[in-house]
Amino acid sequence: MCGIIGYIGLGKASDYLLKGLINLEYRGYDSAGMAVLNSSGIECRKAAGKIAEISKKLNFLELEGSIGIAHTRWATHGKVCDENAHPHFDCRRKIAIVHNGIIENYEELKAELMLKNHEFRSETDSEVIAHLIEEEIKKDSSFEKAFIRAVSRLRGTFAVLAIMEGENKIIGARKSSPLVLGISDIGIFISSDIPSFLEWTRKVVYLYDCDVVIADKNGFRIYNLLSGEVSRPIDTVDWTAEEVKKGAFEHYMLKEIHEQAEVLQRVIYQDRKVLEKIIEEIRKAKGIFLVGCGSSYNACLAASYIFSKIAGMHVNVVLASEFENYEHFLTDETLVFAVSQSGETYDVLEAIRAAKGKGSRVIGIVNRVGSSLARESDHFLKLNAGPEICVVATKTYNAQFILLSMLAYAIADKYDGFISKVKSLYLDVYNLTSRAMREHLQNLAKMLYQKQHIYLIGRGLGYATALEAALKIKEVSYIHAEAFAAGELKHGHLALIEKETPVIVFVTDKKVLSNASEAKTRGAFLIGVSSQRHEIFDYWIKVPESGDFSPVVHSIPMQLLAYELAVLKGLDPDKPRNLAKSVTVP
Repeated sequence: MCGIIGYIGLGKASDYLLKGLINLEYRGYDSAGMAVLNSSGIECRKAAGKIAEISKKLNFLELEGSIGIAHTRWATHGKVCDENAHPHFDCRRKIAIVHNGIIENYEELKAELMLKNHEFRSETDSEVIAHLIEEEIKKDSSFEKAFIRAVSRLRGTFAVLAIMEGENKIIGARKSSPLVLGISDIGIFISSDIPSFLEWTRKVVYLYDCDVVIADKNGFRIYNLLSGEVSRPIDTVDWTAEEVKKGAFEHYMLKEIHEQAEVLQRVIYQDRKVLEKIIEEIRKAKGIFLVGCGSSYNACLAASYIFSKIAGMHVNVVLASEFENYEHFLTDETLVFAVSQSGETYDVLEAIRAAKGKGSRVIGIVNRVGSSLARESDHFLKLNAGPEICVVATKTYNAQFILLSMLAYAIADKYDGFISKVKSLYLDVYNLTSRAMREHLQNLAKMLYQKQHIYLIGRGLGYATALEAALKIKEVSYIHAEAFAAGELKHGHLALIEKETPVIVFVTDKKVLSNASEAKTRGAFLIGVSSQRHEIFDYWIKVPESGDFSPVVHSIPMQLLAYELAVLKGLDPDKPRNLAKSVTVP
């Protein structure tokens, strides 16, 4: 949700922090701020609004000093305003903190601190951290010991960075919220996410839960709240700085849609030994769950049809946020597939921890090797999709579906045939992002962008695609888009159909055409997504015949349509309102 970044090194901190904040914009935010330590103390500038606007008004780059922290806030506790923007200070303005997460016991901590005459300037839960550190320092503690004692008292989720006047260091800690170090010749970065510092270094140190890092100009040390001094390896990420830039594309969303032909070729290259271990786990499991949120859930649902058809297996598909209601079925013979692009999604991590608490085995499907999900899973498979900066999922949705489907085919001893089919998809996927297709969808977007409602229907794999397509449209265009299983139209949903109501039909079998006709006779404007034109369509989006790969070839035109709708409405598809890329809070 929020994004935090700290820098300590040889250069001017505000230069790196501002660029880092811009690189973290995709996480979603409503305010931003920066604090830099120098010979005058800690100078801070912050405000509600967009980073570019705030920096223009307050000029972050005027801040001098080589140690600093910065933050993009996504409001949870307290309204969106300048006072609630981070960084936050203690009473004496000697300590500054930035925080991502939710402090569940902040009210009792705040009440305790107020009895000790601490004065609070914001409505946030985060501010208590600065005051807790201040209170601990009064006990004759060093900055490090005070920080450790303060964060030890926090309940909830947090990634927090702190600086203090007179202390040439940054101290950070994490619990159930991401924090990673970037190690470079120019200094050390501590951030919510790798893209914030990728243009300066690809060397990273992933912090574990309850890790505390102390960074100064000589290096860093790590202390774990549960186990004392620890060491963590320095890894090298396989992303490049170019991959996190838009290049010639106007938006990241469009760039990432166009990358899918390459991504689907990369996702099938997995470590065969790990793959074989997972296949063995599937075969011996008594009860399998596919768990995810948002687009990841939709990918799980689509894959469940493939498990049924190809592998002859029943799998349970559950929203991660609802998984706790299924804990009663979990045993030490249950297998849980947890699917998450970031590997830091709060609900997914809570689901796997519940599963592991029952002795169940967990397989992660993730795009980030060093993420919490990758570390906490018994085995994991990597999507190999590269960085996805746009808030909405495009390439990772299709990568998840392909990877899960590969497992189903492998169980049925059809692995080689599946790999061959995916390789043959390259040209089809490439053509779906052609200029001609985009112009065709721009024309459709002009017909739809002023509509209040769009409905989408399908059967089987087409229903899963309808859910994902509706999600894409509502996420970036803010048009109410709702998906129905086509056979359910006559059980209530037809009441919504009026003259010229747009209904998008995903044709994966002939049955859906009779359902589409029910909508057509009631005045619907029918938009068909199929390999063949049917006379009931008012508008036709031609896609190649693809069988079990229909979720891929049907979803890509919908991603482009959603994008064009957003652009026509003057919206930024990369940063939809109220949404964040990595949902790390309950």
